This record gives sequence, structure tokens and C-alpha cells, in this order.
Amino acid sequence: MSKPQTPVKLGILDDYLGIASPHFHNLPSHVEKVVFKDTLPAWSHPQTSQSDRQRLLDRLHPFTILATMRERTPFPADLLRQLPNLKLLLCTGTQFNTFDLAGAKDLGITVATATGKRKRPPPPPSSSSTPPTSTSSPSAPHADIKKGGTHPTTQHTWALILGLARNIAVDDRVVKSVASGWQTGLATGLTGKTLGVVGLGRLGAAVARIAVLAWGMRVVCWSENLTQEKADGWARELGLAVGEREGEGEKTFRVVRKEELFRVADVVTVHYVLSERSRGVVGEKELAGMKETAMFVNTSRGPLVDEDALLRVLEKGAIRGAAIDVFDIEPLPQTSPWRSLKWGEDGRSQVLLTPHMGYVEEGVMHAWYAETAENVGRWVRGEEVIDQLI
Repeated sequence: MSKPQTPVKLGILDDYLGIASPHFHNLPSHVEKVVFKDTLPAWSHPQTSQSDRQRLLDRLHPFTILATMRERTPFPADLLRQLPNLKLLLCTGTQFNTFDLAGAKDLGITVATATGKRKRPPPPPSSSSTPPTSTSSPSAPHADIKKGGTHPTTQHTWALILGLARNIAVDDRVVKSVASGWQTGLATGLTGKTLGVVGLGRLGAAVARIAVLAWGMRVVCWSENLTQEKADGWARELGLAVGEREGEGEKTFRVVRKEELFRVADVVTVHYVLSERSRGVVGEKELAGMKETAMFVNTSRGPLVDEDALLRVLEKGAIRGAAIDVFDIEPLPQTSPWRSLKWGEDGRSQVLLTPHMGYVEEGVMHAWYAETAENVGRWVRGEEVIDQLI
């Protein structure tokens, strides 16, 4: 008779939509899985109380393996040092600023990610625990952007811009909830308007490309180290002429000072990488410089923007509106001033909110969970994990 294997405790964190479990169906029987659908306050956030830190520590302490979802639960070194049972930390995506990788290395914790780029089975039905069996078809194709392929966040950014510009959420609510409710206001057309891109990287450039091709918008852009040469390079890479508006003496992606971007843009969209240096890169000064008719959109990271300053601007109705997908604290606390139906009333700006949905797309999420489950299986069998970071 073989000796019973030592139990391995696996914690799957922050599974808001309850879609993870079917992907972990085929793990060995000695892996004890616990799924958490909620998120506890972040360990290092200044508003997190000591009792909340203890709750987080109590939750994480028993587990040998922790499977995370993006940055929903950060892992600073202070927290890692108090998790002596943790041997394998599994991330998703490509941004790891909230994970102290050096601290994990010092503690001997293996860290690996799920990129969503491996060949994998199609997603299991959400209503069934039956594991996928096919191994041939990927569930989240990576299309060429020049042929129309875009990142989920690019699509969500434009959904928010259009939703705000066309009054979609407001009109929908009025038509459904008011007996004689009908039109609530004039929509804002985008043709010929100016898009301001704060952070012209891969995502910012993809958003800008759509603005040029779909509505003939002017594009102005800024980031700390952005040059016109780099911006021209992005235009070429995305299949655009460098001087799309040459008859008007303009570059397709025109680099300007930050102050000018906020002054001239009809839509400002943020696509910056969050770091200690970039925290608060959009503050009171920048927001105060916006046109009264302008719209502000953030699908990047909440702490890039001075949230209190933005709330003050919107309370005063100083701009047309804001569409926000990311916040300083996520999920939003019950008492958050964002959680209000008063936006757009009594002189306030219109506000369109989504709960950090930029990457929460069916193919992406199932791919990440499938790859995470694969790495759990590899680790418990003593095999090398894939896409290891540390």
C-alpha cells in the first residue's frame, strides 16, 4: 500500500465571478482547494486597519500555493515574510508591480505567471464542473492589430468613451425606470475632436489608432519620456502614416506638454504604467485645465489620478463627465462617494462607472485560470512550472 501523500493547500483568491473551479477539477486528490470570491483590504494601503491586516493574514497563512488574479491582492515583502507555508505564488498577466519579486526570491517562494498565450483547451461551461478535454484550440486568439485585433482594455476604453459621449447609461436608466422617460440630453459627436492620450504605450497607441481611423480625431499625447520620434514609431507600427494630417501641418500622434494636452483635448484617456513615480500623475492642476465640455477616462490604474481632486471637479460640474474603470481602493467601499445616483444632477458632471472590467473578458480569464491550474499540477508532480518569474 502506498503511503498517503501530504495534503497541499491551494488558495484561489479574488474569483469574483466564480469561474475558476472547473479549471482545477483534475488536480490530484491530495490538493485541498479553497476558493475566495471576495477581496480583503490591501496589506500596505494606508487606509487598511490592523484588524483588516490580521484578517488577510489569517486567510492566507494556511496555504502552500496561492493563485492570484492580477493585482487584486498585492503581495509586498512584509506580507510574504509572514506566510511561512507559502511555496508557490501564481500570478496572471504581465504587470507585477504589486508583487515583491525580490522578497519572494529571498524567501525561496517560486513565482510564476499565466500569460494567456499558451495553447489551451476551450473554457468549461460556467454551470458545469466538467473539466475541458480538448488540447488543440486556444480560447483567446491574439489578432494582428493592423487587421482589427485589439487588447480587451482598448475595447473597454472605447466602450466607456462612447457610452459617456452618447449618454447611453443615463438614457437606459431613464427609459427603464421613468414611466414617460425618454431623451435626457444631447450626445457629443467625436468626429474631428481631439483625443488626449496620457501614456502612449501599447494600449494608448491602440486607442489612438481607433480615434484616427474611426472618427478622424486629432491625437495629442504625453508621457514623461515620450519623444515625437517614439510617437511616430508607434504610428508606423500600427499601420498609420506619420503625418496623417499633413495638409494641416500635424503629426498623426502629436507630442505635447502635459498642460497643453489637458487644455486642448475633448477626451482625455489615461494609459500610464503605475509606479511610485507616476502615482498622482494626473492631479488638481491638470484636471482644472480641462475644457468644460471635455470628458475624462481612466482604464489604467486608480492611483495614477488624484481621486479626491477628480471628485471635486465632477461635483462642481467643471467638465462634461468622466468614465472610470479603476479606483484607488478596489472593490469600491460601500461608503465611497462614487457610489451615488446623483451624478449628472444639480450641476454635477455625468459619471459612468465600471468595476475594473478592462481585462475581464471571457477568453482572457479562462485562459489565465487554465494556465494557472496547469502550473499547480506541474508543481505538485515535481515538474518545472511554466513562465516562472522567480
